[in-house]
Amino acid sequence: MTSIGHSTSRKWHLAKLKNWLPLLGPAFVAGVAYIDPGNFATNLSAGSSYGYMLLWVIVVSNAMAFLIQGLSAKLGIATDKNLPQLTRDTWPSAVAFGLWIIGELVIMATDLAEFIGAAVGLHLLFSLPMAPAALLAAALSFLLLGLQRKGVRALEFGIIALLFVVVLAFVIQVFWAQPNVGDMLQSFWPPKFEGTSSVLLAAGILGATVMPHAIYLHSGLMQSRAAGRSVREKKRLFTIELGDIGFAMVIAGAVNGGILVVAAALFYSQGLVVGDLDVAYQQLGTTLGTGAALLFGIGLFASGIASSSVGTLAGDMMMQGFIRKHLSLYVRRAITIVPPLIVILLGVNPTYALVISQVILSFGIPFALIPLLLFTSNRTIMGPFVNRRWVTLLGWTIASVVIALNVFLLWQTFVG
Repeated sequence: MTSIGHSTSRKWHLAKLKNWLPLLGPAFVAGVAYIDPGNFATNLSAGSSYGYMLLWVIVVSNAMAFLIQGLSAKLGIATDKNLPQLTRDTWPSAVAFGLWIIGELVIMATDLAEFIGAAVGLHLLFSLPMAPAALLAAALSFLLLGLQRKGVRALEFGIIALLFVVVLAFVIQVFWAQPNVGDMLQSFWPPKFEGTSSVLLAAGILGATVMPHAIYLHSGLMQSRAAGRSVREKKRLFTIELGDIGFAMVIAGAVNGGILVVAAALFYSQGLVVGDLDVAYQQLGTTLGTGAALLFGIGLFASGIASSSVGTLAGDMMMQGFIRKHLSLYVRRAITIVPPLIVILLGVNPTYALVISQVILSFGIPFALIPLLLFTSNRTIMGPFVNRRWVTLLGWTIASVVIALNVFLLWQTFVG
């Protein structure tokens, strides 16, 4: 090929990349919800209690999340509406109002986990008392939200940058921990449990992975990118977004798997069951050195701050969609900071608060997942984007598994 040919080909690829870049990002923003501080506590407990045994659960959870987020993205692309808007326009207003109330409880639980995680990260990194650490985390969360003054894309890039800080922190820790690759691979087949406690942890991993507010938010982020496009352009957009989702879910799965692998390699081998974040920080420092402990604290802080902004965006979109009301992101952020601050000031154990937040999140999953499946299986609503039969069957199978495990988790938490 001539130099002119090379130049033309290069320009064509650059032009194509330039057209694709604005379409990428929603899956990464939604994917931040899959690595919030609640995942840290659950995966640490799983790895330190059972070694690599439950690693397969993370892989399965992320495969489920891929399908669920794909359906959410497709809904926004096909209908030019987000899931809350479509619920309000399709079902009685009382149903939409009830789902909004449940959604707000989910956002509060989400924010509790994320804000406490960010505060604990600062507490561990700088030896700050929890109250000042919480106030500093609040101030920094407002700074991140300030990026939206430059546009939604600026805030998205800020959140994605923090996501990659978390990824880098745990990639390095896995490398330092030197896990047994053979044992890791053996954990995938046959998949197994050891008693009720391991099933509870598996349900916790699933509950910490499949996030109801991420289902709502993803449809809204795609809605704006699909507006005014033809069916052909929307199909192309959906194809691109599937790649976006796949990449984001691989990253989220790698981080969650990395947390479990580090706990299995370092703690399980010593017979140490580590569930508290501060204990994990101290043990990492003792076992791998100060650098590993600092990376853990940085990852925890970055995860909390990034995922708290995702929760704020999701809450705003849900309020507008379900009940046609709107609050400034700053006002919403200020309101949702209050419960975590109260929990911290009362001296509640942060790890215990994280676990309770995951239980509440588990309760909210069906109320986002069932409407999503009903709408995306409806040809009148979706047109040429309606689910194929095998997708619908797989979707309901996943929903049944998720709901059954979370009912079991709720039962064991409050009754068992």
